[in-house]
Amino acid sequence: MVRAGIDAAALKPAECDVSRAVDLPVDRVAIDYEGREHFPDAATLEAIADAKSLYVTTPVRADGFDPLGDDSLLDRIPDRARRLLVAGHGAYLDESEASRAIAPRFGAAREAAPDAWVGTEGVERLALAAGGTQYELLSRSTDRDARALRAAGFDGEIAVYAPTVLTDDEDAVLDGVGAYVSRRRPVARALPDGGDANGGTPPTDATATGRTREVLSAAARDFALVGSPETVRERVAELREAGVDRVVGYPARGIDEFLS
Repeated sequence: MVRAGIDAAALKPAECDVSRAVDLPVDRVAIDYEGREHFPDAATLEAIADAKSLYVTTPVRADGFDPLGDDSLLDRIPDRARRLLVAGHGAYLDESEASRAIAPRFGAAREAAPDAWVGTEGVERLALAAGGTQYELLSRSTDRDARALRAAGFDGEIAVYAPTVLTDDEDAVLDGVGAYVSRRRPVARALPDGGDANGGTPPTDATATGRTREVLSAAARDFALVGSPETVRERVAELREAGVDRVVGYPARGIDEFLS
């Protein structure tokens, strides 16, 4: 991670023991939200906050983090931690939560946590209106978008989240981020239609072949940070030159890659 120039690590509590964050060679750690059942307990978050600058993703539409309703899970987050305000992914919201208005909840949450970062996925204008650090997913337009924000006079922080695979091995890259990039809308549109020889969905991992593999390999460079640490460091430098302040890497092959 140090050689790659990544500022912070984003960990998914459904995938790893997030308490291992204390051993990561970076000062900042973000804990992603994967549903109430996976949200770390107060003692775990306290221990991480003792060792690192802790950032916690809090979906403003989800019960437990709703500033206009049930915000009981906020009690688990240490006072010195910073919040990452996001609208909330549909995979982790029930029908009632998904129907809640985002704009007033962003506003109320930012009032309660004025130093929070604001996730922009799918709600870019609302996020910008809410203010604070703009927290974006890496995409093929990130450099252009960051330059445009700076040219328009935005002087706040811009942070970028990116799944990360620190190797040149193409099979490892596709195993790590192939499924993720296949879900990004421009990639899904570019992938070939139709099933595999057995009538199933074409694979998006190392077993992908032909046009599917070509599209996924190219997309991995647009929507993720992949390659040797030196290659990733060059990409991170390009993002910084474009106006990005923070680069947050998610270890797509597991936390051990970031600990090595």
